[in-house]
Parts: sequence; C-alpha cells; structure tokens
Amino acid sequence: MTPQEMEARIVRYGELRPCRTAFIDAHTPGSDRKENFTIIGGGVSEAADQHVHINIPHGFNIGAAGQPPFCRNSLHSHRTAEVFFVLSGRWRFFWGRWGNAGSVVLEEGDIFNIPTGIFRGFENIGTDYGMIMAILGGDDAGGGVIWAPQVIEDAQTHGLVLSEKGKLYDTKKGEHLPEGVKPMPLLSEEELTAFPEPAAADVVPGYVARYWDLVALADRTPVTVIGKEGVLRDRPGFEVQLVTRSSATQTPHSHDRPSVLMPVRGHWRVTWPGGETVLAPGDTMSVPDNLAHSAVPAMTGEAALYHVVGTDDRPGSTWKPAA
Repeated sequence: MTPQEMEARIVRYGELRPCRTAFIDAHTPGSDRKENFTIIGGGVSEAADQHVHINIPHGFNIGAAGQPPFCRNSLHSHRTAEVFFVLSGRWRFFWGRWGNAGSVVLEEGDIFNIPTGIFRGFENIGTDYGMIMAILGGDDAGGGVIWAPQVIEDAQTHGLVLSEKGKLYDTKKGEHLPEGVKPMPLLSEEELTAFPEPAAADVVPGYVARYWDLVALADRTPVTVIGKEGVLRDRPGFEVQLVTRSSATQTPHSHDRPSVLMPVRGHWRVTWPGGETVLAPGDTMSVPDNLAHSAVPAMTGEAALYHVVGTDDRPGSTWKPAA
C-alpha cells in the first residue's frame, strides 16, 4: 500500500470536521457548545450534515466529542458498548435517569467502558477545551441513541424535535416534522424501570482503568485493557490494548480484520511494506486487514497509544455488577 493510499485511512487531529448540531440537545443551554466528530463508521449522529471521515466497516465505530469547560453531553443510553478515553482535559462522567446515581472523574489517558443499558452523560470540568475519543460497538452503533425523557422535553422548548425515526428537525430554521411522521415517543415510567441505577462503587472497579496503572502494566508487553483477558473483562465486540514505549516492538504484525491506532501520548512511527507515517495524539489510523505493520515511538519522551481491533463477540451487554 502506497503512502498516499494509507493517508486516506488516517484522520489527523487538525483535520477533524466537527458537527455542532449532531444531537437533540444542540440548542439546550449547557450543551449547545459541544462538537461531535464521526471518525470511522456512521456513528449515531441525528444530523444529516454530520461528516463521516472514514466509511469502512470495522465491526465498531470511532468518534469523538470536543467541549469547552462546563459544557455537558445530555443523559442518553446505547444498545451496544460505548468506551471513552480522555485525550485532553478533565472530565466527569455521570449516570442514572437523572444523572445522580453515580459519577467518576477521568484524567488524560484514563478509559471508561460505560455499561450498556444505563443512562449516561459527561461534562468537561477542566479549564480548557477538552477532547474524549469514543469507541462504539457494532458497525451500526446499536441503531441510535435512547434519550432520557427530560432531554427530549428540554430540546423541544429550544426548537429541536426528534422524529420517531431518529432524525432531527430544527423549528428555528422553519423545519417541521413531515406529514405522517410522529415525534420520538418518551419512554414510559414502566420502560424506565429497565434502566439500572448502579452506584459508583459498583461501576468504577470493573469499568474504569487509570492511565498510569495501565502504563505500569505495559512495561514489557502491550496490556489488554478491554477483552476476554483484559484489565476490564468484557467482550463488547472489540478488544482494546495500550501500547507504550516499553512494550512497543518493530516486529511487524497483522490482523484478519481492520484495526485502529489512536495515540494518546507522544508521536508514533507506523511502518508497513511500501511506506511509513508518523501519528500524533488525536490522530486516528485505520490499518487494513492482513497488512503487516509496526508502530514505535518516533521521538524521545512519554509515548502511549490505544490499539483497537474487532472481535466476533456480540457488541455489548447490559450492566451487571463486576465479578
């Protein structure tokens, strides 16, 4: 594969194209300054103008959210896995119908495998613009977003209406639901009982991994963060590893399906037959299936990257207490 062909499978941080109207809370005060990015796969955006950078099936989706301080993403749920790692900033993740069942604060490099089947939201509590990278299970990312009822009600008061098919209409722009199309129904009280309200003590130990703990574990070989034998033992349809300077190797390897490299610290030199490139934090690289490649730090200093590859497992399961 030529460098030019490979470049088409790399999304550079500085070339990310944001969507500021991706979801129903785009006009809601407190959530109206966020930016959403669909990097690999179709994602779960509800807006027709969301740009997809790489539309190649991987068995999972890659996205990102960028937010200024104290901007939040409203309470929602997914039918498949949702994994975040913090690229920059300081973030608080919270969950439950009203967002008060539990919460955890994540720093740069920390990773959170948010259980499916619970309402979750997040906010940037840092002092500058921050970015979190996301991995969503399945090629169709679970068929969209399930919003807490109050989020849909708040959005309507600020001009955004969501159709029953998951498409947004902005009444401030003169848009209205087409004839015969109904608005997204609110979940009933009976339906809401199916969404658990676990406490932080029941979620954090089995679903959150701290960056510096992972770095210590990856001192000789890459550490499996999420997977059958991972630090976070889950099988959500993909496996996540952390590779550090100490565990990187120049020995080429390949996978029978596309994989993704996502640097979190330092610059990484990726080499394959026919070319090489350098990735920086925030870059996302899709490596073709069966292509031998290697990734090693390109400069001195701290270096770490997350590596994602799909598996044949079912993408996501409902929350249950950690074993």
